This record gives sequence, C-alpha cells and structure tokens, in this order.
Amino acid sequence: MPPLDKCCGEGMVICQSTVRASDGLACANPLGKSMISAVVFDAFGTLVDLRSKRHPFRQLLKEGIVGGRRASPEDLRVLMSNPWSLKDAADQLGIRVSLARLQALQDDLDREVASITPFEDGIEAVALLRTEGVRVGICSNLCEPYGAAVLQAFPDLDGYAFSYQVGAMKPDALIYQSICRALEVKPGHLFGAKSEQVAMVGDSLKCDQDGPRAVGMLGFHLGRSGRGGVRDLVQFAQLVIESRRHRLP
Repeated sequence: MPPLDKCCGEGMVICQSTVRASDGLACANPLGKSMISAVVFDAFGTLVDLRSKRHPFRQLLKEGIVGGRRASPEDLRVLMSNPWSLKDAADQLGIRVSLARLQALQDDLDREVASITPFEDGIEAVALLRTEGVRVGICSNLCEPYGAAVLQAFPDLDGYAFSYQVGAMKPDALIYQSICRALEVKPGHLFGAKSEQVAMVGDSLKCDQDGPRAVGMLGFHLGRSGRGGVRDLVQFAQLVIESRRHRLP
C-alpha cells in the first residue's frame, strides 16, 4: 500500500522452512492438496517497493489542517476510494493550497511514483504461477496516481482490483469479491474433492490474510524479515504449484 497508512491486524505464522512450535503445525505444505486456480497479490510491500517515500497526499491533508480544515477519520478511505489526482483531492476535500505548493506536492508525487520498483521475487513468482496455468491478479489499496505504475510493473495479468476503482478498501469484502470476479473464481468454495480455491498473499495481516479469509479465500501473510508466514514470494509460488500437482490425477 502507498505510504498513507498500513492495514494491520493479528495473525499466526503459516509457513516457514521451520515452523514455530507454538503454531502446532507440522513441517509440511500448509496448502495441503488444495487445487488453487488463482493467486492474488497485494501491491505495495509485496509485488512492488516504493523506494522514495514523500507522502504527498498526507502532506496535502496537513495543508488542510494548517488552513483550518478539520481532519476526518474518513479522509484515508475517501482518498483511496476515488479516482482523484492531487488537485482533485484538494478540490473535493475543500483544501485551500497555493498553486506553487500544489505543484511542489505534485513534483513529490511524480518522484515517488517514479521510484516504484518490482521486487525480484515478485517477478519470478508471477512467472512461475502463470507458466503453471494459475490465474494471477493484484488487489491493492492505493490512490489513483499510483495505479499506472503498478500496471506498468505487472502488465497483462488476469485481473486487478484497485481501491480507487472499486470504491472500497481492503479489508472490505467488496474489493476481494471484485478481484475474484475479475479472475472468474468464487471465494468460499473451500471444501470438496473438485473445489477450486483462490489464495491471497501480502504484507498486511489484516488486509491480506484475515480479510481474504473472511470471504472464503485462503489468506497468507508475507514477512520478508521472517515475521510473516511466508518469507518470499517464490517460496509461496512453489507451495501453490506443489499443492496443485498433488491434486492432479
């Protein structure tokens, strides 16, 4: 997610090369023999890295406070649920800012967007899954100016659900349902010999693990520092492929 805020929550370690005893899990593929037909990735912190964090939208909100506008707890949701540029956001939120200051914020935004870089394990994981015939999509909370950079980094995937397009943010069920429709899969079909499943992975416990699970998807937490259930995306892709092959006749 771009650096306005981060979804957070509680969760447990799902899979590592060695599993913590407190999890009560054996050292085995946590996906079991799931027939996963689609994988959904978070964008920021998962598939792409934002290397130059300048927080232009956050700075715009601060300009509003300086100008006498009272900040609202809804500001984050509104910014990420509408297809607004910086100028649109200032106009829609009633934030008075000089043209010079607005241009400075736009320059910061342009530099920030230009710094968006795909993670190497993300590139490899997506390629592995698509070679295996797994549908791949991205589901992300982000403001409109960041969308094109994500699409440029990972073009021609099977589906995308960006909060500013959907009008809802993770962990709202609507955004998960949107990406599942784009991928032509139905969340919630977790049981049965022939059931297909959709898995999501990302760096937020609340948004990428718990939220997907609440709508019937398989949710997994990425923690490259070792604190998450999945340490890198190549590992995750290999687990998905392994689980699929165990289901093949």
